[in-house]
Amino acid sequence: MSNFTDPLILRHINGNLWQTEREFSYHVGSEDSMDVITVPKDFLTDLASVPWPVSMLIPKSGAFNQSAVLHDFLYTTQIRPRAASDKIFLESMKNLGVNWFIRGIMYNSVRAFGGLVWKSKKPKTGG
Repeated sequence: MSNFTDPLILRHINGNLWQTEREFSYHVGSEDSMDVITVPKDFLTDLASVPWPVSMLIPKSGAFNQSAVLHDFLYTTQIRPRAASDKIFLESMKNLGVNWFIRGIMYNSVRAFGGLVWKSKKPKTGG
């Protein structure tokens, strides 16, 4: 099973903005995987960006917080394709023991609504 290397430690900046207090890594696919994603110290996140209809079922934060920060990092950096980033989000929530129902809602929400966020974070090219 995949895993996080360290616990998530956040500092509240203001409103919905949080900052990582130290870096953490995630081993994709299995604990000894060489496929590692590292979220740096001082990365800014809003935790779970839950769209309004889904927010009636899912809180802004919970057992999935570290997965949400990892997913924010993947969307911000776009070091993986969007679909792969979303699958890593799903895998990491399972690793954290997030309930299958909550995982399903959150994963399907990012698949349905995440495209606009992904496009908004796409690096601008000169020209």
